[in-house]
Amino acid sequence: MNDFSQRILAWYAENGRDLPWRCTTDPYAVWLSEIILQQTRIAQGTAYWQRFMERFPTVRSLADASEDEVLRLWEGLGYYSRARNLHAAARQIIALGAFPDTLEGIRSLKGVGDYTAAAIGSICFGIPAAVVDGNVYRVLARYFGIATPVGTSEAKKEFTLLAQRLLPEKEASAFNQGMMDFGALQCTPKNPDCLSCPLQSSCKAFQTGRTVLLPVKKPSVKPQERHLDYIYVRFDGETAIRRRGAGDIWQGLYEPLVSCHSERSEASPVLLKAAVRHQLTHRTLLADFYLWEPSRRPALPEGYTWIKETELDLYGKPRLFEMLLEAVNL
Repeated sequence: MNDFSQRILAWYAENGRDLPWRCTTDPYAVWLSEIILQQTRIAQGTAYWQRFMERFPTVRSLADASEDEVLRLWEGLGYYSRARNLHAAARQIIALGAFPDTLEGIRSLKGVGDYTAAAIGSICFGIPAAVVDGNVYRVLARYFGIATPVGTSEAKKEFTLLAQRLLPEKEASAFNQGMMDFGALQCTPKNPDCLSCPLQSSCKAFQTGRTVLLPVKKPSVKPQERHLDYIYVRFDGETAIRRRGAGDIWQGLYEPLVSCHSERSEASPVLLKAAVRHQLTHRTLLADFYLWEPSRRPALPEGYTWIKETELDLYGKPRLFEMLLEAVNL
């Protein structure tokens, strides 16, 4: 075993994080944690993982649930395609008869890519497949002095081959989890703890003073802005909502009356808050929040339906809708 891998394993044995899904090799529990932790911090994701495991303790219970129920439990995590894919993959697993135990089989599940397949495969089935995520990119780029911009196809190929070459086949699980934890706790994006780092003596970034310069990032695309009016209509203890369709953000979730700025009417709704900013990965939403309390029940646009205000918690909602409800004091 090479010196780099030995040091990572030794560091992990002493400093690895105590996470609830690390107390099991049940592929369902591990898979659930990996999907939740995509684009989600550990502190937030742990609570969601525990709620999902309590509500859906088995893959069958998840598969048997409705999509609405899964989306409601996911509410607040964002990137809702993960929840829909999770639900679809649970039904795939039931159709297969068992959780797949090969890298190809795991990768065939809806919403599972190379990283997630390698994580599940190595942790649950001992498959010698290296994980490559942001933490791994950072550790390898700094240690080996690699300046290939991450986020490119060239970098993915280069770093995957390197990580696979470093992977000790008989300790794939510990090495993969060690690399993730080392990047999250020791070799952090900002202010890495280089002085106590066990790799310091042979780290090219540290030796050449390039720690803050590596990894090199692919130039980011400026998020587009989208302007919306969110109108909470209230009549006789009811409000109007619609379910978002396919092909846009928040598919399958519910929203209030919405109109674009170009179509806005200043007639009866009362402005509660202006230019509320909600940041998505590739889009910045700027919303004006309105409360409309008409004296007669208005006709609703196509796709909308009346529900009791007391039943709002039964519907999965994006964070922006929750922010409107906070402005309305619901």
